[in-house]
Amino acid sequence: MAEASRIFHTTLLPTFSQNPTTPPVKTSSIHTLPLSRRTKIRCSSISTSSNNDTARTTAAPQPIPWGCEIDSLENASALQKWLSESGLPPQKMDIEKVDVGERGLVALTNIRKGEKLLFVPPSLVINADSEWSFPEAGKVLKQNNVPDWPLLAAYLISEASLVKSSRWSNYISALPRQPYSLLYWTRSELDRYLEASQIRERAIERINGVTGTYNDLRLRIFSKYPHLFPEEVYNMETFKWSFGILFSRLVRLPSLDGRVALVPWADMLNHSCEACERPVETFLDYDKSTKGVVFTTDRPYQPGEQVFISYGKKSNGELLLSYGFVPREGTNPSDSVELPVSLKKSDKCYKEKMEVLKKYGLSKSECFPLQITGWPLELMAYAYLVVSPPSMSSQFEEMAAAASNNTRAKKDIRYPELDEEAFQFILDSCESSISKYTKFLQASGTMDVDVTLPKQLNRKLFLKQLAVDLCTSERRILFRAQYILRRRLRDIRRGELRALQIFNGFRKFFK
Repeated sequence: MAEASRIFHTTLLPTFSQNPTTPPVKTSSIHTLPLSRRTKIRCSSISTSSNNDTARTTAAPQPIPWGCEIDSLENASALQKWLSESGLPPQKMDIEKVDVGERGLVALTNIRKGEKLLFVPPSLVINADSEWSFPEAGKVLKQNNVPDWPLLAAYLISEASLVKSSRWSNYISALPRQPYSLLYWTRSELDRYLEASQIRERAIERINGVTGTYNDLRLRIFSKYPHLFPEEVYNMETFKWSFGILFSRLVRLPSLDGRVALVPWADMLNHSCEACERPVETFLDYDKSTKGVVFTTDRPYQPGEQVFISYGKKSNGELLLSYGFVPREGTNPSDSVELPVSLKKSDKCYKEKMEVLKKYGLSKSECFPLQITGWPLELMAYAYLVVSPPSMSSQFEEMAAAASNNTRAKKDIRYPELDEEAFQFILDSCESSISKYTKFLQASGTMDVDVTLPKQLNRKLFLKQLAVDLCTSERRILFRAQYILRRRLRDIRRGELRALQIFNGFRKFFK
């Protein structure tokens, strides 16, 4: 379930230039590939309406003809055989069905802590420079300055459509046909199951981004070269599949100037939350001495144990967004929940406060991450600005700067006279969110579905279970913040009461 590799961009790259410096390839100079060699895909037509409209689709995703069931060992074994024949060195791990995730890499022998594994050669890595089996299509996209992400998405579709004719057919056959990342949820499913969570907005943005990228490519390139990019192959469903693969498997290799790539075999490694917290960084990178993509183990492994990697310090919501799974409650030390806060229009200084917010790239409604250990300084600064009276207008800019992403701004600002109101503002926001989570969880009832066996379940039941797990973990963080805030407010008010009692005692004494 959780097959993926290392950290990737969570947003799509900017749209490519509409006026490429290199002129497009002339149609007459291109030899087309007979469509009979491609796998044809029947999909509903895609509207060219606005992005907001495209996210409102309620139809379930259409099945993709390539790839496999996410727990298929037959295709995974064929992949392993092909990789070995193509230059992958002997491995200390094997693909097996596992408890955490559908498939994973399991130790065959004793593996030491700090040992380097994998050694996938560059010839078995897919990147923007990879050779196309159908080179004319790749040439057109590159001459139109298509960025790496959509270029790789189109590359996957092109190679997949060639079936056995593609060099990568064994790799593509082992990729999941339909993962459970939020990219595959319909708008109605997002609205129904994730209404309480801010990750819903992130999912809608991602779906709109993929849809917009596809529409851009279709209007600017695909429609001009239909013989190279037939709609039965290059359509919204295939792009959603290819982007789903990229979001869950694309890695950034620091030692290769941060280039992004797909690394077959390595992307069978599953994520461990514990691996994010250990001193040994368990992510993929290119090792110049061995000339292969490797990762360093963060602990020893015994034969039969599943070997894990870190996908980065991600919250449960981020893991669901890209990978389609939610860790067990309380097991992810990087878990967080986005707390929505806003400035009311009824504020006496609404205009002045909005001016400084806009100056620092903020709006009247913002979200700040809460963790079980507390909240960021930026949230406290935003709360100070919201509750500050007109008499403190000279401090508005300092507060807005501290609440922004401006790294040069002083973050740890203190206004003790505003602490009580600021804490109360954050508490009210927490309790408003808690009520939304509680409403959803109460309506959902108690569920205990084995999420490691998704194909045996009804789709709606499985998605509902993922939503319940996410909302339970996010509400837990909100409950913790609520507890801390109530204690701080109690201490402040007790301190004020104690000070008042002392003051009255002095007054009586002097009288």
